[in-house]
Amino acid sequence: MRISERVDNAVRFMAELASGELADVDGGAVKAEAIATRQGISLKYLLDITRDLKRAELIRSKRGPTGGFTLSRDADAISLADVFRAVDGPLADVHDESLRGLRYPAPAESLSEVWMAIRGSLRRVLEEVSLDDLISGNLPADVVSLAADYRTTTDRRHPRNPR
Repeated sequence: MRISERVDNAVRFMAELASGELADVDGGAVKAEAIATRQGISLKYLLDITRDLKRAELIRSKRGPTGGFTLSRDADAISLADVFRAVDGPLADVHDESLRGLRYPAPAESLSEVWMAIRGSLRRVLEEVSLDDLISGNLPADVVSLAADYRTTTDRRHPRNPR
């Protein structure tokens, strides 16, 4: 599974909006320029991403001197899956086909089940984590556990060489 730069940047943009740290006033709009600078993202690229987020009704924009971007609903009501789908489409795609309709001949006949499990795992994590969880650092326990398992497995496979 590859997380695109576009998704990574979109999530970081949304986290900035959710935090409100760059807003001129509490609860106010945040300028794209401020987010682009702070996150090290090209402004042009970021504005392109905002079009997808607006189309998905995850953000609103306001013009003028006090303008910028705001979330369209509370941060606890926007999941990372919402952001992912808005900018990249389905969470895990195989040949742009529905996973339910995939059929493979033997010996790979159970491969569609594997693809479904991958999509299900992604969905479970990305739908469970909200923007509010992300910015507060209070991730769901099962997400923290999965990350810890990953770290343990990776450290076992790739031990660090002490110097």
